Amino acid sequence: MNTEAVRILVVDDHDEFRKGLEALLGAADGVEVVGSASDGARAVDLALGLQPDVVLMDLQMPRLNGVEATGQIVASSPHISVIVLSMLDDEESVFAAVRAGARGYLLKGARRQEIVRAIEAVEAGEVIFGPGIADRMMTYFRGLRTRPAAAEVFPDLTERERVVLGRIADGLDNGAIARELGLSVKTVRNHASNIFAKLQVAHRAQAIVRAREAGLG
Repeated sequence: MNTEAVRILVVDDHDEFRKGLEALLGAADGVEVVGSASDGARAVDLALGLQPDVVLMDLQMPRLNGVEATGQIVASSPHISVIVLSMLDDEESVFAAVRAGARGYLLKGARRQEIVRAIEAVEAGEVIFGPGIADRMMTYFRGLRTRPAAAEVFPDLTERERVVLGRIADGLDNGAIARELGLSVKTVRNHASNIFAKLQVAHRAQAIVRAREAGLG
């Protein structure tokens, strides 16, 4: 195997699919499968130990899901590129993966050439999405252009409060927001209290409705 081959860790909880993917990539030039895992927790351990160049990551897995595993891997080893390979094509799953640090998102059923091309792209510093995912994202962002900016809708909020409100609208709790933004839970709680007061809402659910009506989340 070429020493310049891109080193791959394959992560999927379906044994047959995972082994098939390993065999598929094993027959491709320029890549080397250095390990595999059937759950997110094992994926994190192997990624930190093997230090692959790229992780092909499923999302729905036991012990630790793919989004959480991606976040932990990227936080500890930001040079490792994660490409999600999943059956899930909804916007929530795609954006959750991207927020966690994934640099690519493909749907299961992608051909070997498409997977290898995605691996090469993220290794070159690109972010890549499969055709179906790219179409959905384009539709999503075209919709956003017709919505007023959050700064216009909520002029009393600070930039940090708008970011926190967006995460609240995404359905994240204070602990998850704190981890994503690198803040303490207490700080996030204070931001949330200020947001609720400025929006004149009584609780989190009302804030989510206001935010989503404005195009956040």
